[in-house]
Amino acid sequence: MKFFRYLSLSLLILCLGVTGIVFFVPGQEYIRYALYHRQAQIDNAHIFANRQVPTATPQVWPRDSRYGQVKLSPTALDSLGKYRTTAFVLLQDGHLLLEHYADTGSDTTRSNSFSMAKSVVALLVGVALHEGKIQSLDQAIGDYLPRFAEAPYDKITIRHLLTMSSGLEWDETYSSLFSITTKAYYGHNLPSLLDHIPVKEAPGKVNRYQGVCTLLLAEIVSQATQTELSTYAAEKLWKPLGAEHPALWSLDRKGGTEKSFCCFNATARDFARLGQLVLNYGRWEGKSLLDSAYIAEATRPATHLVDDEQGQPVHFYGFQFWIIKHQGQEIPYMRGILGQYVFVLREQNAVLVRLGHDRAKQKRDFTPIDVFAYLDIGFELLKNHPRVLADSISNP
Repeated sequence: MKFFRYLSLSLLILCLGVTGIVFFVPGQEYIRYALYHRQAQIDNAHIFANRQVPTATPQVWPRDSRYGQVKLSPTALDSLGKYRTTAFVLLQDGHLLLEHYADTGSDTTRSNSFSMAKSVVALLVGVALHEGKIQSLDQAIGDYLPRFAEAPYDKITIRHLLTMSSGLEWDETYSSLFSITTKAYYGHNLPSLLDHIPVKEAPGKVNRYQGVCTLLLAEIVSQATQTELSTYAAEKLWKPLGAEHPALWSLDRKGGTEKSFCCFNATARDFARLGQLVLNYGRWEGKSLLDSAYIAEATRPATHLVDDEQGQPVHFYGFQFWIIKHQGQEIPYMRGILGQYVFVLREQNAVLVRLGHDRAKQKRDFTPIDVFAYLDIGFELLKNHPRVLADSISNP
């Protein structure tokens, strides 16, 4: 009996302690929001302040002559339903080939990108480099962020951030209530998290997936261009690409800082434009929005690094883009934690977008296994419905 009274008292003290942290300790208020909202969701834009990424003149994707004839098999539908797919969109030669929407999805529904936003930031770095606002990827980040100009940060370059090899210490645990990643997602002062970051190792050696790298890249883009990140994204990507709908970039607070490591909210059709831009090596309607050489390097594995799990040369990551080898192809893609994907299928001149609520927990060779299922569906559709020559002449 004494044991149970002691246990009850201990639990009460623990609960009071947690309550005190949540409600009274400065800087820990984010825990209350994390507990209330629990797991991050694809429709989280409404719980945050947002900055609009406006479009200009919408360009509706032309429909391929095969559109409406290309059908998903029952097996494919079961595979898509397994992880609650909301959108599955396939384009070839710059034409819509297939659209499938389910659950909460539609052609006008915005979805949180989660870490696909990291690839958006990488594209913006490429634009700033193309415009000469950033001089070199091998510049020290201290050239743009003075607080990182001194040791132990002075050796970190923009390239190190792009390849997730900064050497910084950052807890990328999504399931922990007290991780800095949770604080970044639910907190209200992102800039404060970027001061006094511990250094774990020398930069340029080990690939460690870290949201802090993207946060610093976004700050560099804003400093180099003297423009808010969302505004720069609108002027240099969203408007030129003819996005059909404004995007939303969630902020840490009203009028605050973009959650650049996540939280770019857009429709499947408009996410496909980013894939098409990569497929076109940075060109859109005959104009170079960023250099082809940058796109080539961004979507090529950074094999000079070793991964932090097995100590092997990195074959799966470039500049904030993932790379997978499947069915004899090397496929760059954007990836979000709940199964948000934009695949660039160069050999087929195609782009595949999958959005949804869940992804597989199991991985094979650093890749969630649902990725292979979506690619197989796309490959099968393209194989069974060969392109019509007339549809291949109009490529954005």
